[in-house]
Amino acid sequence: MFTGIIEELGSIDEVKKQGETISLSIKANKIMEDIKLGDSIAINGVCLTVTDIHNNRFFADVMPETFHTTTLANLQKGTSVNLERAMRADSRFGGHIVTGHVDTIGKITKRERRQNAIYIDISLLPNLKHVVLLKGSIAIDGISLTVFNKADTSVTVSIIPHTANETVLGKKRVGEDVNIEFDVIGKYIYSIVGTKESVLPPNTISNEFLKEHGFS
Repeated sequence: MFTGIIEELGSIDEVKKQGETISLSIKANKIMEDIKLGDSIAINGVCLTVTDIHNNRFFADVMPETFHTTTLANLQKGTSVNLERAMRADSRFGGHIVTGHVDTIGKITKRERRQNAIYIDISLLPNLKHVVLLKGSIAIDGISLTVFNKADTSVTVSIIPHTANETVLGKKRVGEDVNIEFDVIGKYIYSIVGTKESVLPPNTISNEFLKEHGFS
């Protein structure tokens, strides 16, 4: 489990593709302090397993399912990536629950600076809008963010200068893809009460709905 608080920007050192699988070598500094074989590391929000360690690099494999459902297939040598180690039981929970299991890929459709914030619109398939909670949490490339606005085919988030400087999202432009993971609590609720229109009409999950069902 992760928190969506990015620890550092790593750099792709090597990409070895074979069919629909990838072997990645990633340069890092901070997270190398206590990294071990078998550890889980979130790379742009995708949970991967450390398969080898050499000096300031660690290695991880991407399987076919991850190849097709995340942006990791687009990584190239020199690309910067968000890195976060799995959460420890005795550490602070600074963001929200992030599993590292990406739900979908979105595309940045708009970037707008308003004073000290950057507002980013990201495309979304219409059938996924019901698991997005306005003012709720969402992970974009592994970053814990708040949903500023939602529409039928998009979601809007905003980032502060610190997030722009310390994560890949600050450098991404219109037309680039991002990994999206919806809030796991919202997904669980929707899987129970929102899978049939006869049970839950569209757009019914709201803050009031959650309070009525004991999720205050």
